[in-house]
Amino acid sequence: MKKPDPVSLTHWGAFEAVVENGRLLSTRPWQDGGSDPDMIGALPALLYSSKRVDQPYVREGWLRDREMSDGTGRGKEKFVPVSWEMALSLTAQELRRVRDIHGHKSLFAGSYGWSSAGRFHHARTQVRRFFGALGGFTDQVGNYSWGAAQVLLENVLGSADAVSGAATSWQSIKENTDVLVAFGGLSPKNWHVTSGGAGNHHMPRYICSARKSGTKFIVVSPVADDIPDGSDAQWIAPRPGSDTAIILALCHEMVKRGRADVSFLASYCSGYEYLLEYLFGEKDGLPKDLEWAAEVADVPVTDLNSLADQIEHGCVMLTATWSLQRAHRGEQPYWALIALAAILGQIGLPGGGFSFGYGSLNAVGQGARKGQVPAFPGLGNEGGMAIPVARFADMLENPGKSIPFNGKQITFPETRLIYWAGGNPFHHAQDLFRLNKLWARPETIIIHEQTWTATALRADIVLPATTTMERFDIGGTSRDPHVFYMPQLVEPVGQARDDYDIFSDLAARLGCEKAYTEDRNTEQWLRYLWDGVSHKVKLTGMLRPSFDELVAMNVWKVPKPETPEVLLSEFRECPSKNALNTPSGKIELSSPRIASYGYDDISGHPKWASPLEWSGTASDDQLALLSRQPEKFLHSQLNRTHLAKTGPPDVFINPKEAQIRNINDGCEVTVYSERGGCRAVVRISDKCRSGIAVMETGPMFEGAIDNIDPGGNPNAVTPDFATSELAQASAAQSCLVRLRIEELDK
Repeated sequence: MKKPDPVSLTHWGAFEAVVENGRLLSTRPWQDGGSDPDMIGALPALLYSSKRVDQPYVREGWLRDREMSDGTGRGKEKFVPVSWEMALSLTAQELRRVRDIHGHKSLFAGSYGWSSAGRFHHARTQVRRFFGALGGFTDQVGNYSWGAAQVLLENVLGSADAVSGAATSWQSIKENTDVLVAFGGLSPKNWHVTSGGAGNHHMPRYICSARKSGTKFIVVSPVADDIPDGSDAQWIAPRPGSDTAIILALCHEMVKRGRADVSFLASYCSGYEYLLEYLFGEKDGLPKDLEWAAEVADVPVTDLNSLADQIEHGCVMLTATWSLQRAHRGEQPYWALIALAAILGQIGLPGGGFSFGYGSLNAVGQGARKGQVPAFPGLGNEGGMAIPVARFADMLENPGKSIPFNGKQITFPETRLIYWAGGNPFHHAQDLFRLNKLWARPETIIIHEQTWTATALRADIVLPATTTMERFDIGGTSRDPHVFYMPQLVEPVGQARDDYDIFSDLAARLGCEKAYTEDRNTEQWLRYLWDGVSHKVKLTGMLRPSFDELVAMNVWKVPKPETPEVLLSEFRECPSKNALNTPSGKIELSSPRIASYGYDDISGHPKWASPLEWSGTASDDQLALLSRQPEKFLHSQLNRTHLAKTGPPDVFINPKEAQIRNINDGCEVTVYSERGGCRAVVRISDKCRSGIAVMETGPMFEGAIDNIDPGGNPNAVTPDFATSELAQASAAQSCLVRLRIEELDK
């Protein structure tokens, strides 16, 4: 009998692998998991890509002049192939030199954590553990995905759980929800991806099931692509950046209609009276009513009246995508949404209240199974510090400058060395031409990478890293009902090594090997981590396989939770016993703590103010650019396969905007702002409201002397200002651009 094909895991789904004679021949989605067959099928192309980093390389100028080399040669000079022995020696020498002369804070260690669904080979954890063993470094806090929400929710709800891992389940929505209002939409393409991977991609089924059970869907988004099939959703298409105004106006309207649940507000919330003053304009003389919001959002007031009618009665679930808070003042729509849910009084009830991320990630709402997947432990950062993740370029530009961040002051260090593993900042950062200039400043840049990304091409030392297919691991997520033992499918291609082996070798050269490895190899770590989780699970009485049983099973299905998850249900049940970790122990609809910081761009309660680069005051030839997750990539991953488009990427605009500009479908243009430009091909679509342009963020940044990126990465034009002084998070969605038709180089 033929042995079953092995199963492994990526962030875009589980897959079955066909391996013959040591070569990966093909990959296909696992069982009926529903993952995207194109993305899964591209894994062999990624593994054997001509763009793989096949051995260690050193930039020619750096090899000659070391830390005295001209950093402007990065991205231009040739790379010299070297042996692993030489590459590791050079790397260890540089780490020691910078640490000993300039101190730990001069070592910046970056990673973005999406490089592997495996939890042991989680690059960000590996990086942090190694530099912790080394004595300290400059780290990053927060993330690009939901950085503004993370800081806000810690102040308003006492933790970031509502965006990082907790959500009312789709089962509860199906059984209880009358109306689900999705601000920012429920984009189907985002359901391809789960941090940590997933065996189930059943979000379309959940949507259809809820709709058939009677749930009414309303999507508030500038783009109709954010409406999933089977939802039969009503579409309201506001200006980008106006969601906060709409939500606050709904708060005003519910109070005006007598719908506010004053008992809930008194028992579970703090600061409602200050929000109420603002809603009715007691200080500024401007009531935040539906007419006001309709003008701000450029939508018919009848649409907002209809929306108010539909949420006034029944069980209402309010949700927002992560993208809403990736904008200037991005904290505000989340805070306002919580306030509206509080006024309706259904927070903590089955099917009601609020949850975040149903339209941002697969498996949100599948039901929590926390504690089933191990994590490689860190070692702290005693000698170092951390900066907000989106302020990386500011750090390079302004060493010694202090910035406010969540009630504290952070002073940027002088960055002498950048070490990056698991991530591509020339994909996810903003204003890439600015970053490209600042990238020349550090003395040394070292990268672990699988393929020649835009970041690897701008490094001094490039160390070839393995892919998921070339190493052993354990993968899964608390949002999915599976844990995967991830077998090594093939031997590493070329001279690739995994991050743990690279760091172990470096740690041995730098005298911190025992602290980093604890005398364990990969298999010993996997056993240790699994046994540690098993010990915790025994306390719950759950039957769980041993490590050897997990290896033999390949996939373990975690038992289903006994009851559907409902966000904040325990707090609802007993607010005194289960008080939130806020100053009041309640939901902070107004926050004296935030108000005490005295920040100019965020007040002590939800408030609407026009963002920077606001389409409401744009000139006639400007469009609001929305840059979104690509359909067939994860960020820039899989870009180095056949899935990458040949030529410039698409930019979608409304037929009205095309007519005004005399632009035809298929026309090649430059999308540009004051920061630079990128090439694109126009696609005319009635699924976009007027006044916007939409691009995907998958293309590889190529850069150019004249600040035009022929690769078409929209982050060449997006701004690098912060959401606010509170969160200092990415505000990429607040971006105004123009389109220029011109003859492009062929």
